[in-house]
Amino acid sequence: MGNKLANQIISVDFQKEFTSPKGLWYNPGQSVNFIKETFVPYCREYNLRIFEIVSDYRQPRPGDSGDGCYPGTIGYESEIPTDVKSADVWIKCMNSPVWVRENIGLENTQPGLPYQDPDLFTKWLARTIGQPENINFVTLIGLTVDWCVLCTAQELRWRGYSVKILEEGTDAVGGDEEYKKQLLSRSPLLNWATVISWSKLKGILAKQE
Repeated sequence: MGNKLANQIISVDFQKEFTSPKGLWYNPGQSVNFIKETFVPYCREYNLRIFEIVSDYRQPRPGDSGDGCYPGTIGYESEIPTDVKSADVWIKCMNSPVWVRENIGLENTQPGLPYQDPDLFTKWLARTIGQPENINFVTLIGLTVDWCVLCTAQELRWRGYSVKILEEGTDAVGGDEEYKKQLLSRSPLLNWATVISWSKLKGILAKQE
């Protein structure tokens, strides 16, 4: 089996539709500047790869009236620089990453209805971050901790991965810092993930460098 990797990193929905003041669903939160100004430069300096999940939230999406993250637009663009991330990006169309559809991520196309493909997501995880038995834990960053980050944590944990959420690397819907603290300290989220601070994560990463 070989030695376990100390850590793998997945970014969820760190797209300009959510992170930019011009984005349709922008809410100012502390994690955006932290990821861009602290976390990404650290990953660049120490050659750490970020794996990425992004969203195509065009209609039709039964049960969700949101209509954004159009491929080919600024809102769809990721804030994670290409030099620190894997080119093999997973694209979802609902909060949970197992939801995909025809023409997902393709601009100037009519997207199909969402459907679940958990096996395809499992294969993507194995291809990118590796099998759970070979990984100590996966660190999640991105938006948002009470929606898409939560759903990603659930899917990872159910597949046998140990999951940590970087405290400084995520925000709650609306950007409310007190609500975020509640979510990260006493909520059902803790059934699927533990919370790790940047200072503690850096200490772990330093030992593997």
